[in-house]
Amino acid sequence: MNIILKKDVEGLGFEFEVVSVKPGYARNFLIPQGLATVATPKNVEELNKVLEERKAEEAKLISDAQARAAKLDGLVVKIEAKVGTGDKLFGSVNNGDLAEALVKAGVEIEKKNIKIPGNTIKRLGKYTAKVRFHREVEVDFDFDIVPDAASIKAAEEAAKTRAEMAKLDAQKASKAAEGSDSIFNFDNPLRPKTKEVKKEEVQVEEAPAAESTEE
Repeated sequence: MNIILKKDVEGLGFEFEVVSVKPGYARNFLIPQGLATVATPKNVEELNKVLEERKAEEAKLISDAQARAAKLDGLVVKIEAKVGTGDKLFGSVNNGDLAEALVKAGVEIEKKNIKIPGNTIKRLGKYTAKVRFHREVEVDFDFDIVPDAASIKAAEEAAKTRAEMAKLDAQKASKAAEGSDSIFNFDNPLRPKTKEVKKEEVQVEEAPAAESTEE
C-alpha cells in the first residue's frame, strides 16, 4: 500500500515522500507510531499543497543536498576490517560504518540515509551503496572493504609459516629419495645390492670316500 511519510524513516524514505510498503508494516508500525499516513487522494492533495507552500524551502534543501552529493565524486573510501579465513570478516560492516567513514572524509550524512547491499557486509571487496541526501537526490557510491593492519600482519606471518613448512617438506622428500636410491644396484636399478661372498670364504665339505669291499 502507498503511504506518505511524516518523518524520515531509516531504510524507507524522507519526510513528505510517498512510498509503497506492506500493509501490515504500515498499519502495525508506521501509522501507529505517527511516522506515516495512508496516501489517500485527499491526503495526497494536502501533501501537494504543503509542498507548494514549502517550494522555496524545498528548493534550498535540494540545492544543499546536491552540493553534499557532489562531494562524493571521486571520493575514495576504504573501510578497514578484521579478517578471518580467506576474505571473510570477523563481524560485519554496516551503514553506520560507512556513514562514519564519510563523515571523516568531510561528507555529512546520517546512517539512516545509507543503504548497503544486504544491509550488512561480511566479506572483503568492492561494494556500492545508495546514499540519499534528499528524497530527490540519491547517489550510488562505490567503496572498499579492506583488511586492517593486524589482519595483514597475521596473513603475512601465516604465508611465511606455510612457505617454511613447504621447504622442510621438500627437504625431507629429497633426503628420503636419496636414501631410497642408495640401496639399488646401479648396473640394474631394479635389483637390490647383495653382499658379495668370496669363494675362499665358502667351505665345501667333501663327501667321504667309499670303503673297499674286496674279499
